[in-house]
Amino acid sequence: MKKYISAVALCMGVLCLNAQESADTALVDTAFVFTDVISIPTTSVKDQNKSGTCWCFAGTSYFEDEILRKKGDSLDISEMYTVRKCYEDKAEKYLRMYGATNCSPGGSVVDVPYVWKRYGAVPEEVYGGLHYGEDKHVHGELDAVISAYMKAVVSKPNKRVSTAWREGLKGILDAYLGPVPESFEYKGKTYTPKTYAESLGLDMDDYVALTSFSHHPFYEPFAVEVADNWLWAQYMNLPLDEFKAVVDNSLANGYSLVWAADVSEGGFKWKDGVALMPKGKSEADMDGTELSRWVKLSDSERANDKYDFKAPVEEIEVTQESRQEMFDRQETTDDHGMVIVGTAVDQKGNKYYKVKNSWDTNQVYGGYFYVSEPYFLAKTMSLLVHKDAIPSSIAKKIKK
Repeated sequence: MKKYISAVALCMGVLCLNAQESADTALVDTAFVFTDVISIPTTSVKDQNKSGTCWCFAGTSYFEDEILRKKGDSLDISEMYTVRKCYEDKAEKYLRMYGATNCSPGGSVVDVPYVWKRYGAVPEEVYGGLHYGEDKHVHGELDAVISAYMKAVVSKPNKRVSTAWREGLKGILDAYLGPVPESFEYKGKTYTPKTYAESLGLDMDDYVALTSFSHHPFYEPFAVEVADNWLWAQYMNLPLDEFKAVVDNSLANGYSLVWAADVSEGGFKWKDGVALMPKGKSEADMDGTELSRWVKLSDSERANDKYDFKAPVEEIEVTQESRQEMFDRQETTDDHGMVIVGTAVDQKGNKYYKVKNSWDTNQVYGGYFYVSEPYFLAKTMSLLVHKDAIPSSIAKKIKK
């Protein structure tokens, strides 16, 4: 996924980092009044800080919620262990693809279950990933070093790849994130990463990645065409109404969801704690005085006027066709990973999804924000959900 303030790099790589750096997180006055309807128990809000690892913070938070749902245990599980294992495997694929694939900080909704199933997991207190003189995650240097190193390896200055490159990458990751323990003590027991993951009581095969785009057949899987899907993972494709029905059914039955979405829109207002898709004004909506002012505005000034809202406004109607066009024209981009943990309504009865972010708590809703249904329908890239949260009527249509 991509970062949000800049529309150039993919968040789950560089954009999600720039978004965090650029976000004004001061508390603000707002005329929105939200009433939570569904609030699923979740662990504390974390801070990815200056790292492009939103995908991992979202996925880890989600599985912590799943453990809460199933066992009642509130755990803090390491994000950086997962980030490290993904970097190792991204580098391997990058080399085998002669540098023609992604080797960046970014990732997707499937990366955390991929690592937990393949390599395991560790508690945060065992592997914090802060081995380089910082109190919070700051990955600019690490990302630059890995990128330069792998480009040098792929260039084959010795005419063939050496047998030392994996050890060299391990040295970089050890230096910045710390060596990975082969075994560790936790709460009076000895674990390996694999046995710790097994102790959590989750089966990674129970989780399904979903999307909704009409350039592929519905009810069949396909690899979503974004750079951060470096695994080329398959996502089950559902019509938009059924895609939304999965979310609503999940939340109604106590399941949160991993949410990958575009957050580069003007209607995404992190400091205000809300994301909308405003309809904007037309000439027919204005009286003479307002119209005379409006027609004199530049295109950028009209866009700013459209997104200058402090309270509920009329939003666009989103269809499968309009959603697809936004994706095809790359107006919808793969920016950021978060967790949907509930629903809410505003003072006018408009419906929202309550979302947990990973940009710390120094914000109007303590690290949460509210996403309108039109924004969700227009700007969602993908979801990760427990298979039991999919309505049976939809599950029956899915081709195995």
